[in-house]
Amino acid sequence: MNSEFDLIRRYFTRPIHRAVLGIGDDAALIACDPGMDLAISTDTLVADRHFFTDTDPGKLGHKALAVNLSDMAAMGATPRWVTLALTLPVDRIQSQPDWLEAFMQGFFSLANAYQVELIGGDTTRGPLNIGVQIIGEVAKGKALRRSTALPGDDIWVSGQLGDAAMALAHLQRRIELDPAELAACLPALLTPTARVELGQQLIDLARSAIDISDGLLADLGHILECSHTAATVYLAKIPCSTVVKKHMATALAVDCLLAGGDDYELCFTAPESKRVEIMQLAQQLAIPLSCIGEITEGEGLRVLDSNGNALTYEKKGYDHFLT
Repeated sequence: MNSEFDLIRRYFTRPIHRAVLGIGDDAALIACDPGMDLAISTDTLVADRHFFTDTDPGKLGHKALAVNLSDMAAMGATPRWVTLALTLPVDRIQSQPDWLEAFMQGFFSLANAYQVELIGGDTTRGPLNIGVQIIGEVAKGKALRRSTALPGDDIWVSGQLGDAAMALAHLQRRIELDPAELAACLPALLTPTARVELGQQLIDLARSAIDISDGLLADLGHILECSHTAATVYLAKIPCSTVVKKHMATALAVDCLLAGGDDYELCFTAPESKRVEIMQLAQQLAIPLSCIGEITEGEGLRVLDSNGNALTYEKKGYDHFLT
């Protein structure tokens, strides 16, 4: 059985290039570039709450970092450094000696793609729990926020929504997908793509932004609450895959699209005058960007069907204490 410090040396310690001091001391040291603000976010993934205990460890390592990269994307920030806190069951390490190596391979593969350095963290024994703190940089005064949407803004989303929630619904036996449908949806759940470059390019284009982690209605609702505005969204304009479209006659598919969560796409608002530039950006980055509604004055969020009728819905998204 390896000691805690054996694990740190073997699996976590890597050369650093941007940090002043990395793993091996009581704290890491970083230096922010002149003219930049630090953007800092933390996410926790708990076994049997956020992922199944038998999830492929490489994919889990990828997702643990991807969900944090998505927070950087929502702010328009460049990710630089991460810390990782792992609570590991002893029996997992003893019975599956390759589990931690596969987890860190998935984690470091994504970190290397974005030149993100692991500079510290913690390891302890207990129920499987993954905590990641990420630190990035964004030019002073340029960070995208939730509180700056204005009436008249278009509402945009990147990519497609609903696939991750559909895959989860299948795994929970709430819907039956055929093998091809499941194969199409699973990557969104297990290995999401953070829209980091998109977020950076949206600075000076978007007025406000958020990443869709808890569901479109919940996360757009945060923008509305922080900006003291209302919104109208058109169901038919929300981008989704052929799998979700095939099942749209069911309430579950609509729920996955509007409130399923785990999408990690960006939802942002922008003035109508920016439409052409945003569509050019979509082409440049090869990322679908869809205008799904508009910000209005007042309070509340309306979702209209293809006939212009307002949908009624109870669930708006994932809540750790209500779900």
